[in-house]
Amino acid sequence: MTPATTTRILPPMHPSFRNGAREALGAPALAMGATFLAFGAAVAEAGLSLPWALLCTGAVYGMAGQLVLLQVAAGGGVAQGGAPAAAPGAGLPAVVAATAANARFLPMAVAIAPMLGRGWRRYLALPFIAITPWAAGMRALPGLAEPARLPWFLGFAIASWCAAMGATAAGHLAAPNLPAELRAALLFTNPLYFCLLLAADAGRPGVAPALVAGVLASPLAFAVGGAWGLPLAGLLGGTLAFLWNRRR
Repeated sequence: MTPATTTRILPPMHPSFRNGAREALGAPALAMGATFLAFGAAVAEAGLSLPWALLCTGAVYGMAGQLVLLQVAAGGGVAQGGAPAAAPGAGLPAVVAATAANARFLPMAVAIAPMLGRGWRRYLALPFIAITPWAAGMRALPGLAEPARLPWFLGFAIASWCAAMGATAAGHLAAPNLPAELRAALLFTNPLYFCLLLAADAGRPGVAPALVAGVLASPLAFAVGGAWGLPLAGLLGGTLAFLWNRRR
């Protein structure tokens, strides 16, 4: 098959897709990779398999929800051979808890959707909306031409997803060499990176009030705890920031 024939069958990758993937495979991939490395190690320590870890990362793709599922799967007792077994009837509560923990993705999707075009193709981005791709997209997409926005986001998001999958597998395999203290520290790498991105944008309209409101509402997450603490704190903080900006 000649190169010309191959080009007709497989159209060239959109330049914006390549740019997005290239930008993801830097500091964002390192920050996300550290967090998912710790998750893979935690799954191995709980006695769950590598396919379970990869399925959880690939399908849930949100650390809060993944940790809820891991806690349920590892806390239901001991199966034959010493591996953890989920408690009977724990499947539905686990799914509900993981969904609640990742409920923050809904307002994130609503916020970024207008930047991804008007056609059905923007729905291709839905499975990949997570903290790191969303934060990067909110910073980069307004400066791109509309036809380039969705390819850029998909390039960034798919590269980030692949990095998360690879880091999960590496963490599962390297679990015996990762102390518990190091895993706990690695879990905070991606949230810390996200906080630094927000701090860098504090001068943009509406960002500083949102940061302050989030800090003020954060004690609610600890007071409520469980799967609902973070969504409730986010709802309260976001509402405060909205009312603050509207009054100003």
